[in-house]
Amino acid sequence: MLRGLIALSRVRFVSPVFRRNIMILASICSLLVPRSSKAYHAPRQHTIVVLNLTRLDSAAVATSEQRAVVWDQLMAASALQGLVNRSRPRLYMLLNGPNGKIDQYWLGKMLAKNWPKDAKYVHMTSVTDVISRFKRSVRGLVVWDPSVPATANAAFTCAGVDSLLPVRYDRSKTSLFWRLTHGGEGQQFPVKVWLVRQNGQPLFTGSGTIPGTHTASSGSAKCDVYLWAADHFLATHRCNPQLMGYYPDGYWINHDTHLPVSRALLSNRDYTVANRGFCFDLSPWADEEPIDDPKQPLGTDYNTLRVVLHDAYNASGGKITTVDGFTPWDEKYTKFTGGKHGGVATEWRYAEILSCYNACMDADAPGLDSMANASYYQHFPLRRKYAQSNLPSVADLKEQGLLTATGLPRPLHYVAVYMGDYDSSAWFYQMTPGFWDDPSRGKLPIGWGFNPNIADRFPFGMEYVRTHATAEDFFISGDSGAGYLNPGYLVKPRKWSDLPSGLRSWEHRCSAYYRQWSLGITGFVIDGNAPPMTDAVKRAYARFSPDGVVAQKIPPLSLVDGTPFIRMSSDLPHDAGQAAGVILGDNRGSAPSFKIYRAVLWSPSDLLNMASRLSADKEIRYVDPYTLFLLAKLELENSANAAR
Repeated sequence: MLRGLIALSRVRFVSPVFRRNIMILASICSLLVPRSSKAYHAPRQHTIVVLNLTRLDSAAVATSEQRAVVWDQLMAASALQGLVNRSRPRLYMLLNGPNGKIDQYWLGKMLAKNWPKDAKYVHMTSVTDVISRFKRSVRGLVVWDPSVPATANAAFTCAGVDSLLPVRYDRSKTSLFWRLTHGGEGQQFPVKVWLVRQNGQPLFTGSGTIPGTHTASSGSAKCDVYLWAADHFLATHRCNPQLMGYYPDGYWINHDTHLPVSRALLSNRDYTVANRGFCFDLSPWADEEPIDDPKQPLGTDYNTLRVVLHDAYNASGGKITTVDGFTPWDEKYTKFTGGKHGGVATEWRYAEILSCYNACMDADAPGLDSMANASYYQHFPLRRKYAQSNLPSVADLKEQGLLTATGLPRPLHYVAVYMGDYDSSAWFYQMTPGFWDDPSRGKLPIGWGFNPNIADRFPFGMEYVRTHATAEDFFISGDSGAGYLNPGYLVKPRKWSDLPSGLRSWEHRCSAYYRQWSLGITGFVIDGNAPPMTDAVKRAYARFSPDGVVAQKIPPLSLVDGTPFIRMSSDLPHDAGQAAGVILGDNRGSAPSFKIYRAVLWSPSDLLNMASRLSADKEIRYVDPYTLFLLAKLELENSANAAR
């Protein structure tokens, strides 16, 4: 009654006298409410703290002391963000791009959408002040050892599992460690986990037994850390075995890599912490000592990686594990940093190993690898389904004059372009703002290869592109499906693991993502060094990707259970004239033909420029991927019928 009276008093057409009388009556009613009753309170306004850390990405990092200070602040802020945002969005960070331009862009889009609804925004710049504000979300500290950089990743895992802040051991009175253990009110936290001895000596030494276990040391302090973490968190099911983060450890602090702190990918780990994931940084190579641990027994990193992935496989019951991150070729493990293997070779070896353990990548590859706020975005509510209403039908092809009187493709060279690579939430996060606002978008058909699992870390961005698409924007899946792996290693023989087939788990995962996002085409299967897709793997893809599949180790054109498979043509050089020349040179001879090319990080203007050069050749028709595959299917079905 009381709520109804108050609401009635606010109706505009009620006279002032009547409104006053109602409020008097409401006041009397409020006095009659028994004290034991739960009084009504309007919901408090949702407050969002916006933490501006853009100064860190431009801070001086010439010395290890400077790098340590910057690292400490961003590490604590990122872990805190994961803890604070675990149940709802409360802390947003500005870091990426000049003056946080990328994070500002997406914040502006959320403000325009009024999400979170009617939120109040408070702006802060001090990490310690933000820690004080959210101290109730923190149970204590986990202290890691800068002399064993791998403990930084173990600290992130501990942070997520036990709601702790990770801090580097440093007893100088200006350090974050000292301030959080000896500071004033709101700045004192108990140390719950020591990954270093309290006198500063290493806990993990690479000899004897691994601390806290009965397991003999691997001979590497670095690898002992991950074996300890796997034993304590994966084998015991205390962390989330379906989420891992392959992110650089604390090596950056003591080695001048000439990289800004954003490239250390600390800000990416808020999502790992929020979802209690497992962090690691291990080389996939068994034939060389890694640059960050050159004295370890040969192959120890590689063997430890397999142990960690096997423990995750067992803990998940063989479900697909997503590993955010990528081989850190800009810091370790490649020719670029003093190793003997190339960057692509290292990526492919890592992909092979992951695939054999039912794991796939959300591939934050160096260069565009930094992302912030995924723990914030994860709460954005998605629809159950996002339709594509612009997909072509046979009737549409007839209307466009692409079919002959007999319903077959006209004898032309049909060309589509796969717009990638968006198998990384970070790449999508950083590049979409410029491309989506490109004035040429909407002027020609574009096949956007957005991996649907990007919606895990960045659901707001995925909905944004779908709800702000033109009739010329077509959506297909990116690298390999709902995550980057090698499908040929989902089935036996699984060279690196010898585990049972993971094909059913992969099909189940992809089917769910493809249904939600109305995807019918897998735009690019990366086979790498894996075996070609078997018939069983192809049939699985035909079920969840019925409109078409693009792969590498397949015939140029084939039909599998009614689904057309097309071999990927070459990667296009990032120059419109050169790319047009490649396509013009490829498309000669008998027609019809059906080809799809890969363009990495092209803008709509780039594509329009190239397509305009192709238009001079009347034998070549540039089309969207769905049109390409529908035409190919009609041609293949006709050929199959003629052969019967």
